[in-house]
Amino acid sequence: QREKGSLLAFEAGVTNPYGITGAQDRGRLFIGPKDEVFEDMIIGVHQRPGDLAVNVCKTKQLTNMRAAGSDDTVKLTPPLELNLDIAVEYIQDDELVEVTPTKVRMLKHPDHKKM
Repeated sequence: QREKGSLLAFEAGVTNPYGITGAQDRGRLFIGPKDEVFEDMIIGVHQRPGDLAVNVCKTKQLTNMRAAGSDDTVKLTPPLELNLDIAVEYIQDDELVEVTPTKVRMLKHPDHKKM
């Protein structure tokens, strides 16, 4: 039983640096920019107990108005390495590990909202 919760993807899509920047403030991530995610996929470790859904696919609003200094470069921390051993140790009873030839993913059990 771990003390910290999970960060979950709020929606399916492709991650981008703008969306990841907001999620970094909530905990350590297993994903980087341009990774494909789906809803309820575990994308990181939350700082606090309990799970939190974050939108890592969020894009910046494009407008004609620009303020000086508002387009600063985004600083991303490197994602945590995720392999099968780490994933199996990390999951709890309501979580699953999905293994494909190129990726190891963790997700909440589809019925977890009913539990």
